[in-house]
Amino acid sequence: MRKIRRSRYFALALIVALAALALASCGEQKTTETAKPSEAPAEKALEPIKLGVAGAHSGDLASYGIPSVRAAELVVKHRNAVNGIGGRKIELLVEDDACKPEVATNTATKLVTDKAQVVMGHICSGATKAALGIYKDSKIITISPSATNPELTQSGDYPNFYRTIASDDAQARLEVDFALNHLKLTKIAVLHDKGDYGKGLAEFAKGFLEADSRAEVVLYEGITPGAVDYSAVVQKIKQSGAQAVIFGGYHPEASKLVTQMRNKAMDTVFISDDGVKDDTFIKVAGEFAEGVYATGPVDTSTNPMAIEATEAHKKDYGEEPGAFFLNAYSATLALLNAIEKCGSTEYEALSKALKSEWVATPLGIIKFDDRGDAIGVGFAVYQVQDGKYVAVQM
Repeated sequence: MRKIRRSRYFALALIVALAALALASCGEQKTTETAKPSEAPAEKALEPIKLGVAGAHSGDLASYGIPSVRAAELVVKHRNAVNGIGGRKIELLVEDDACKPEVATNTATKLVTDKAQVVMGHICSGATKAALGIYKDSKIITISPSATNPELTQSGDYPNFYRTIASDDAQARLEVDFALNHLKLTKIAVLHDKGDYGKGLAEFAKGFLEADSRAEVVLYEGITPGAVDYSAVVQKIKQSGAQAVIFGGYHPEASKLVTQMRNKAMDTVFISDDGVKDDTFIKVAGEFAEGVYATGPVDTSTNPMAIEATEAHKKDYGEEPGAFFLNAYSATLALLNAIEKCGSTEYEALSKALKSEWVATPLGIIKFDDRGDAIGVGFAVYQVQDGKYVAVQM
């Protein structure tokens, strides 16, 4: 009995001792907390959302890339003025690829290294294709305002790629239909600059022409970009009896071709693409630009958001915006809208948001299909009239 009582007394004493120790510890903690109320940790600043912008910001094709940078700057400026997204400001990381594939890989690597979470760009199809694998490996969503090569979305190789412009198969189809149905031409020469963009478009145009019994492709030829003299191919066009040329490529080569054709008194119709629908082409080709046709994004200049974006550009930069400005503005809006809707920059969440969430843009209300092509955008035909591109009524 005594042993049992001693055990009970010992257990009771132990419980009392532990309770006293616990009370002493709580008291010390309470004293510590109340003694220094002013030393509560400050709220940590939220990390910015890093938006990469890649494209041709120097060289012959800078007139395509610089408007895209300015579009991103304007959208981000407005968004940051209203506290960004969920209190996170947007930080721009701008990198130049000069529209060259070999430079674009370095550009993409630099943006990945600098922790870009999404990318608006690139501009040219060749440069875009060179960069996309790098972004894909890093799970980075990319939206281009101008890369039109069909394979970029149709091959399935780049599920991280989206664009706010229609693809070249649609553009080539429109050019061929315009030549055959509107201009009633039947003998067509098809030229290209051997690049992913120009050659891809030309191959589609050639295929559409060959499938139509009314048409004859009298010449199919690639030219060397950057060459000074295209007299040899101009002579081939003349000898072929072509009524029109459909050219896949960019404005530096187009301006030389048109100038040399007109200097030889050739009145052959010249039809090209959105790589030529740029005011720089008109400035370089001068009087020889008159009458040239080019396809480009459908005119949405009367859209209230397009008017607002254009006025903001004129206010901040003192001039009219250039090619693909509205497409880039829309691409930036789409990226930020997707981030806001899903509350994340995580790859899968952004992909789902881009394909399911409509967003109001200067191009209209758009979202993206399963391939990454924007739903609600398209091409129109324009002609240089009195020194300006004017939409052709068809």
